[in-house]
Amino acid sequence: MLCGLSGGVDSSVVAALLYEAIGDQLVPVFVDNGLLRKGEREQVEEVFRINLRVPLVTVDAVDNFLDKLSGVDDPEKKRKIIGHTFIEEFEAEAKKHDGIKFLAQGTLYPDVIESISVNGPSEVIKSHHNVGGLPDWMDFELIEPLRELFKDEVRNLGRELGLPESMINRHPFPGPGLAIRIMGDVNRTDLDLLREADVILLDELKASGYYTRTWQAFAVLLNVKSVGVMGDNRTYDNTVCVRVVEAVDGMTATFAHLPHDLLERISRRIINEVNGINRVVYDISSKPPATIEWE
Repeated sequence: MLCGLSGGVDSSVVAALLYEAIGDQLVPVFVDNGLLRKGEREQVEEVFRINLRVPLVTVDAVDNFLDKLSGVDDPEKKRKIIGHTFIEEFEAEAKKHDGIKFLAQGTLYPDVIESISVNGPSEVIKSHHNVGGLPDWMDFELIEPLRELFKDEVRNLGRELGLPESMINRHPFPGPGLAIRIMGDVNRTDLDLLREADVILLDELKASGYYTRTWQAFAVLLNVKSVGVMGDNRTYDNTVCVRVVEAVDGMTATFAHLPHDLLERISRRIINEVNGINRVVYDISSKPPATIEWE
């Protein structure tokens, strides 16, 4: 059985659960799609090697994903391209192993609700890369043991399986990664810029104790430029939006009422330390009507 890993809580719990059940018959595959946060690949590999002691296959697919996303700015097209490319990478890896008949992934109930109409006339909100089944031409049977669970239930299951709290308490991270946190075309320059801003935000939240008191936090590169002043020089650089929300299961959310001095510190550090950003704004919309992610 092949298990597709994103490095987040959901897919990691699936891998730990299945490894407990079938041992070495499981082949956990982590695909580096180039859309991860700073240092994320190394963190995932360390958790699986040291904490879970589960053998992990890492596939470097950065060029493949970024080539296919080049010039694409529509959010739904981004999501579908990423989903299809993940499946292609998993299929290619499966061919390297004998007898792979199943593909496991960490689909949750909120993913299903937002992606398809469930038991009624509900409207599709946005596609999730891991919802909707597999293409007809694939021979895998899909295994989704968490499909009817919410995030808090998955975290409790992770604790029962012995996953470290550092992984269990990680904020949710979308399968499409930073691609849906960049408004417009996805390219290496913008990805690097966003990674630097994002890691500053997370560092400040952890230092202040607000990381564990909030549901999700991230930066969004708006691809909107504005005039600024750095020293005696005029700048015309990017705007970053900071999004921090409080929630229980992710179905609804309210923006976090962070202290003004913390917001000021986050803004000051991003502007001073990330070359190419001269303005930071804070998202004060709740879900609904907004979604947590921007795309």
